Amino acid sequence: MHAVTSRGRFAVAGLISGVLVVTVAGTASATWPPSKGSQGNTEQSGGSNAGTLVSKVTYSGSVRSHGGSTAMQPVTDWTPPACWYEPRSVAEFKDYVETMYTDTINTPGQANYAKAAVGQFRDIYRDGKYKDYNEDKANEGNWWVAVQNPDRTDDPAGWECSDLPFWVANNDAPGVPQAVTPKILAEAAYDAIQLPGTEVTLAPAKGTKVNLPTWAWLDRAEFKEVSVTASLNVGGLNVRATTTAKPVSLKLEPGTGDAETYPASGVCTLNADDSIGEPYAEGKAQQTPPCGIKYLHSSGNGSYRLKATVTWRVSWSGTGGAGGRLPAGTFGTTQDVRVQEIQAVNR
Repeated sequence: MHAVTSRGRFAVAGLISGVLVVTVAGTASATWPPSKGSQGNTEQSGGSNAGTLVSKVTYSGSVRSHGGSTAMQPVTDWTPPACWYEPRSVAEFKDYVETMYTDTINTPGQANYAKAAVGQFRDIYRDGKYKDYNEDKANEGNWWVAVQNPDRTDDPAGWECSDLPFWVANNDAPGVPQAVTPKILAEAAYDAIQLPGTEVTLAPAKGTKVNLPTWAWLDRAEFKEVSVTASLNVGGLNVRATTTAKPVSLKLEPGTGDAETYPASGVCTLNADDSIGEPYAEGKAQQTPPCGIKYLHSSGNGSYRLKATVTWRVSWSGTGGAGGRLPAGTFGTTQDVRVQEIQAVNR
């Protein structure tokens, strides 16, 4: 089996007595594509560095930074994949194992049991079940290795990809449920989508009055479809998938029970022109907004914490005409709303 280090890398484990967990350098991992901005296109390719195999999946489109706080939260009991398997060439895999072995053996203070474990791991592919990493079959197949979703390094589901690297002949199925497919790429892309913050536009903008309807809407220039494409082209395998999220509703929670929402459910749905809510226009002060709030009591010297949550409908398309729906996702933030009493003048 494999263990997961604090950096989210799979390590050699279980090679002594079937239970020993050993953390070593140079294990398979996935590298997150760094974002160049809160919105806009980014692209990052994986690669192989000294002894480390990183995911070959590339992400492009509206990609959020690793560990960013704008991840969609699925509305159902579902999570994007924590790990999957990808192919590697014989040369790449040999470099990975040999460099991992050398680094571990030569690390000052490394425990003897760690050296023994990595030695046993190396022997499987060099001198044991396989010979010389199957170099004589380099054109006949690939090694398949486990990689981890880099934004889910603490997810226990990462242990599901527990098979040691295994050989798959060309045109044969890998035989594991987590072998990378367009759908797995689509689910990984779901995790990578950068969403806009959910601050809604309000009118009045700088504060409202008790019993005065406050209009709320989303900026159409910002709240539009966003997409991420995940691609993998390695070992003769060329697959890709594009995951697209579209805003479909806005839920308003006033931050106090002394308020009314429009509509009464607090959920403003998509209009015919794909907008949500309606911008305030002069002369509509006494009208009921299609999306908004009416506060019934002053916030005093403070403010109410209005929570705005957008629901996103998610679909995907991929290699070979594959595609479908993924669970809808939500993302919400809060903003301060100051509510004042209307001052009356007595004469």
